[in-house]
Amino acid sequence: MKLFDGGRAPNPRRTRIFLAEKGIEVPMEPVDMSKGEHWGDKIASRNRLKRLPVLELDDGTILTESIAICRYFEALQPDPPLFGRDPLEIGKIEMWQRRAEIELYMSVGAVFRHGHPGMAKAEPVQVKEWADLNRGRAIDALKMFEDQLGEHPFVAGDAISVADITVFVAVGFMKVAKLGVPEDFSNVRRWYAEFEKRPSASA
Repeated sequence: MKLFDGGRAPNPRRTRIFLAEKGIEVPMEPVDMSKGEHWGDKIASRNRLKRLPVLELDDGTILTESIAICRYFEALQPDPPLFGRDPLEIGKIEMWQRRAEIELYMSVGAVFRHGHPGMAKAEPVQVKEWADLNRGRAIDALKMFEDQLGEHPFVAGDAISVADITVFVAVGFMKVAKLGVPEDFSNVRRWYAEFEKRPSASA
């Protein structure tokens, strides 16, 4: 198998961090998104959405979408568990993962895609007002994680999970989208600094 990787873009990075946390090594084929290589035939023939990452299995089967790829590897290698062990833990992690992705990750993405001049080619029309609206939504979402991390060491509770990876990548990408973490969000700042020390953070 091989993983078509997109460098520092959020979804490829999220998948690499997940694999690093699991201790799984997968051959990578780099795709330079800054040069638009993901819009070429190599990726388009494997993913009609022309997005990364793309996992190609040995039999030619294709998996796309970062969380789908992570779930595939979780099923192949359950330990360490990043989607949960028992029904309640699985449910809690799924709840926080969904909140992280829909409320924070997507809001930060909207600010970047509709507010950054370099993304004009990627959007049929950039809507500045949508970027402006999502700046507030992203901070509102981050406040939810600020409160949660004041009560728990990790996003979904007492152990690291895929939800932590999603929030970590989203907060890191806030810098690119020119969104700052409020100074008084001390819990998010502490948690982020601790995650940065993990070997997977540099994946």
